[in-house]
Amino acid sequence: MMDYKQIFNAAPDVQASAPGRVNLLGEHTDYNDGFVLPTAIPQQTTVHIGYSPNDRHHFYSANLEEWVDVNPEETELKGFAKYVYGCIRVVETIGYSVPPVNIFVSSSVPIGSGLSSSAALEVATLRGLRSLLGLPFDDVKLAQLGQQAEIQYAGVSCGILDQMACSLADTEHMLFLDTRTLKRQILPFPTGAEIVVIDSGVARSLASSGYNQRRSECEAAAQQLGVRALRDVSDPQAVSQLPNLLRKRARHVITENNRVLQVLSGVSAEVFGQLMNASHASLRDDYEVSIPALDELVDIFQNMPDVFGARLTGAGFGGACVALVTAGKAKAVSKQVLTKYNQAGHKGHILVD
Repeated sequence: MMDYKQIFNAAPDVQASAPGRVNLLGEHTDYNDGFVLPTAIPQQTTVHIGYSPNDRHHFYSANLEEWVDVNPEETELKGFAKYVYGCIRVVETIGYSVPPVNIFVSSSVPIGSGLSSSAALEVATLRGLRSLLGLPFDDVKLAQLGQQAEIQYAGVSCGILDQMACSLADTEHMLFLDTRTLKRQILPFPTGAEIVVIDSGVARSLASSGYNQRRSECEAAAQQLGVRALRDVSDPQAVSQLPNLLRKRARHVITENNRVLQVLSGVSAEVFGQLMNASHASLRDDYEVSIPALDELVDIFQNMPDVFGARLTGAGFGGACVALVTAGKAKAVSKQVLTKYNQAGHKGHILVD
């Protein structure tokens, strides 16, 4: 793989990284002002940044072997460049000047697996710009800028979950986050348990999926219920008067928020696994963001010894599944599950074990 110096014929001035994330509970709750429970994964996205020798930005993705030259007056970009350039533009919109830069991107965070590859890229880029230019914003502000970059320049009406997780989470704990207040708490994993993540082999794209549609359905449900956001409803029975589609969407969000809050009081691995199983059923039946391959993968997990529970992770419509398994059994379980899943004609692969 090429490096910064080979591409730009100079050494970079700064380097910055950010991890991907896996969400254990709290799916599709963040844009409803709700509660989420992610953790970071070992895979990282790294950017090297230096000053451009001319009046243009230059971006290079080592994974894609793609070079993009950007006029600072540019308004629309595609692919990885829109996330990188979006970060530059949002920094400029809050009053800081960004000179033309060279940015070299490399990543081990899988794309299209629901592990926040875009947020990892945004957070890494913003960390790099912060270091290069001595910008004063903290890790929370950095996450908020990353979210704005994705909304404004990638066309995804995302909540704050992914960017906060990539900015603040680590691989040793769970991050409880109230996405309305940004109150957060570091929690230990359930005693005697660890996680496994397997990619279904079916990629998905948020902007072209039903993600934005689900968000608008939730906004419509909140409006009909007379609340600011679905986070403000805690009783699933309160949605009974809604039209069928909106009732299902709202019921998922309300029950999912309740599942995350239950973990705050401290639960066993067995109970945590039951909450994950219930989360997947809700995402499949009420939110309708699962697909047959994800359901099959989750079913294999749930019927395997040493597995407490499993669910799709990320927005759905493809991507990965996360499972909570007996500590020390991750590698054995993931190998058995993957073998069975791929024997059924799929092309999954292990992401975290």
